[in-house]
Amino acid sequence: MWSYLFLLPIFLALWAIAGVWIVFAIAVVNGSVNLTHGFPYISICGSYPPQSCIFGQVLNMGAAVAAWICIVRYQQLRDWGVRTWLNKLTLWSGLICALGTSVVGNFQEKHQKPTHLVGAFFAFIVGNIYFWLQLLLSWQMKSRPQPGEPWIRPLRLSLCSLCSLLIVASILMGLPGARWFLAGVSVPCPCCVSPGVSLPISGPLHGTKLPPGKHCH
Repeated sequence: MWSYLFLLPIFLALWAIAGVWIVFAIAVVNGSVNLTHGFPYISICGSYPPQSCIFGQVLNMGAAVAAWICIVRYQQLRDWGVRTWLNKLTLWSGLICALGTSVVGNFQEKHQKPTHLVGAFFAFIVGNIYFWLQLLLSWQMKSRPQPGEPWIRPLRLSLCSLCSLLIVASILMGLPGARWFLAGVSVPCPCCVSPGVSLPISGPLHGTKLPPGKHCH
């Protein structure tokens, strides 16, 4: 039964990687994003047509395949004798992650930012929880016979840890002042900046408009 299903995660990975880079390339070519202002999030690239259509299709297809993988994995663990509430919890976290991925693709940041962020929370945070739950299940099953090499569990641990670190890094990068800090400048006081003034620096913040305000001196 499982002979060909191992191709699903491989297909999902290739589909997502190709789709994201295609959306990014189109956004750069048609000028939707400007790389001189910094490297944009994929959500920004996918907010403008025509790449927004591709972005939505890529994530919808990816969400469907991800849900399929979660269901197959759940049934696989049941066949191996794992009939615990943890297996069901893992399944539901995976399905919520898939739903969030679809929401991210259908509600672009430019038009529905709150909904987009909720979908991103489901996709990334709940999705990361799914990975850790799968790792926990694999450690619970280590006394039972199952296919796979012994190095798979340490590899899962490494990938889960890396994924968690990258999520934390992406959240920190989104905080106010983070991009100013990385550019090597101090965050300007809005009351000390003339309206519409741009930073005369190179790098990620070149040409960035500062918040309008009045001089306090």
